[in-house]
Amino acid sequence: MSLPMLPGYGFERYVGEDKYKRILVTEAKHGRRETLLHGPKTTPNYSSYPSALGSAVPSWVAFDKHVLSFDAYEEAEMDDKRIEDYRIRRYKIYFYLEDDTIQVNEPEIKNSGLPQGTSIRRHRIPLPPPNAEEFYTIHDFNINIDVVFYGRTFKIYDCNTFTKNFLKKVGVRLNPPGKCPDDPYTKLRKEILDYVRPLRPYDSFNTLKEFLEYDGKVLRFFCMWDDTASMFGDFRQLILHYFLADDTIEIKELLPHNSGRDPMSFFLQRGKLPKYGPPGVHQPGDVTDRIVLNVYNGYNVSRVHGYMLDKFKDSKLVQDFYKDTDLTIGASINVWGRKVLLCDCDEFTKTYYRTKYGIQNFPSIPCKPPTPPKRKKEFPPYTGFGSEEDSLRSCIGLVPIVRPDLEAFKKSMENDSYGNESNTLRFFAKMIKHQCEDADRLFVISYFLGNNTLSVFEPIERNSGYTGGLFLKRLRVKRPGQEIFKSELSEYIQPEELYIGARLNVNGYLFILLNADEYTLKYMEENSDRFPHSNLECALQMLKDEKSKAREIKQVFRAVDCNLTKTVDYNTFRNILMDITVDRLSEQQFITIVRRYGVPEKPCPNGTILLAMAHEQFRKIFYEDFDKLISYCEYEDRKHTKKLPSNDIRKLCKAARLPLTSELLQSLLSNFEDSEGQIDYKSFFSALNWRRNPVPELIPVSPLKERCEDVWLGMPSPIPFKCVNYFKFLEDVYGLDVE
Repeated sequence: MSLPMLPGYGFERYVGEDKYKRILVTEAKHGRRETLLHGPKTTPNYSSYPSALGSAVPSWVAFDKHVLSFDAYEEAEMDDKRIEDYRIRRYKIYFYLEDDTIQVNEPEIKNSGLPQGTSIRRHRIPLPPPNAEEFYTIHDFNINIDVVFYGRTFKIYDCNTFTKNFLKKVGVRLNPPGKCPDDPYTKLRKEILDYVRPLRPYDSFNTLKEFLEYDGKVLRFFCMWDDTASMFGDFRQLILHYFLADDTIEIKELLPHNSGRDPMSFFLQRGKLPKYGPPGVHQPGDVTDRIVLNVYNGYNVSRVHGYMLDKFKDSKLVQDFYKDTDLTIGASINVWGRKVLLCDCDEFTKTYYRTKYGIQNFPSIPCKPPTPPKRKKEFPPYTGFGSEEDSLRSCIGLVPIVRPDLEAFKKSMENDSYGNESNTLRFFAKMIKHQCEDADRLFVISYFLGNNTLSVFEPIERNSGYTGGLFLKRLRVKRPGQEIFKSELSEYIQPEELYIGARLNVNGYLFILLNADEYTLKYMEENSDRFPHSNLECALQMLKDEKSKAREIKQVFRAVDCNLTKTVDYNTFRNILMDITVDRLSEQQFITIVRRYGVPEKPCPNGTILLAMAHEQFRKIFYEDFDKLISYCEYEDRKHTKKLPSNDIRKLCKAARLPLTSELLQSLLSNFEDSEGQIDYKSFFSALNWRRNPVPELIPVSPLKERCEDVWLGMPSPIPFKCVNYFKFLEDVYGLDVE
């Protein structure tokens, strides 16, 4: 049976000895202290420390302010509590190295109901019996062990880093750290508090400092509300003001001119804006901030005094209101069910966020409503009566109004024929058909740039079986593969689609373009941006891409030109270029190159050919008055030289109205003219007599069979030049010199 620790109930351990013991502390070697007590001599037990620490200085100097800290807990029994059997109480055990004293502290826990703070004051604590004469030293401490201080068991589960390092230096093998169990009562109390959430209706919030600091300072944002999802909704431009003094928000609306809306002062009255605002008005029975209490106050005429508001606000809803941290550019806020997008802010707002929150980037979003898309008008399909434009005009208005097409008028004024500028592209084509009788039919296709119309004419050829003449009158030709009855306007053939070598579908008839006149080729070369096949740079670039074959190309031209004339004929030049580009070079591009590097030749036609051409003209009108022309020349030849000047013969032919062109007559006179400019008139007119001195008729040859034919049924020759200067061509394209 133990006795209570009260005065008079204890007994002296050393009877007859002096009660006033004095502790004499003497220094020993190796940094150890010795304690001498008055009374029976006991075997002292000293603490040991690393020999390297303070061997030459006193321990209270070497270990001054060196404290070991241990984390421990105690299972305290609670006998007088029904809802708990024990508690886990946490402690801090401090061991002072300078004098082996120990102090135990318990951290304070709010509303724990237990005395906390210093549990055991700092002093030397004796070991539990039977070693009560000895005191705790550094070797008695470790992790995951139990220590007993005056009958109380403390379980050490961890220590700090300094303590671990010191124990390792003195040779203590540390145990692995443990874990402090949770206090069941504290856990239960926390669950109850979290569930109950006690309210404090009388807590006041002092907003005076915020008011004095931010009074008159307002953040302004430019916003937009997209209300297009609702009926007759549109985009609404808003201005949001955030008052920093009391965290309230007001919103104004910018109404455009003639918007049709009533001008309101505010879109949202000033007040705190909840993040999750209810969509409508509260109904009876809903939980709100304030509850109306029905209090019986006796019988009164007026029932007003029988109701009052609950001032304790027990059922107050906790709502989150918008703060300045929630307002950022690009964010959408909930304004009582309306999603409002923050698009931009003023300079003061930007400065505020830079200063307080360090935000530097303020990307602006266009807050103006986007332009509404234009609805595409849908028109009924073409009926087939009149032109497509006339049918479309009748669908635009109830009463069709003739409106001038300014674009077509301007185009007609710019590209209409005027003087030598005909603005008409003329191509010579051949019809492509499976019938053999149509294989050699040739046509002239004229394209008028003034109004993008096209006409087809077939030259009259004798004994061909075709009457010739106008094959297709002048009109706009649609592109193939389009529907006839449709709502959209048809697409027509454009001038960019016409070039030598192209295949043209004209209302189901397929033509291949063989050649073009001089004006057409020149016009296309001058407007090479619209006609890429007449662009000389593009054609030469295709040849420059084969620069790896430059040396071989040079050798081919050198082998062809044995006499070093620096020129080759048309067909040879064409075959070489087509082999180089693997037939990727179009006929129009090749003719453009030939026109650039062609060698012009002097006109010296064959006399037989000239006579055949003249006989053909005489034969058409059955002209036979050659004897009269000779008689007139004999009358003018007064000296009887049988010769007259060339100019007199020309005047005579013009006066007699011979069916010869000026160029053909001049060529014939040049062939019969001598060195003195005199012409033997008898031999000249005898040669023109187609009955007495006939010559073989001209045999027309298809240009597709012989590309070098000069006379092509009155049409321009398919070859612009007979010879090509390949030396200059190689120098410009490959930069090579022909040896």
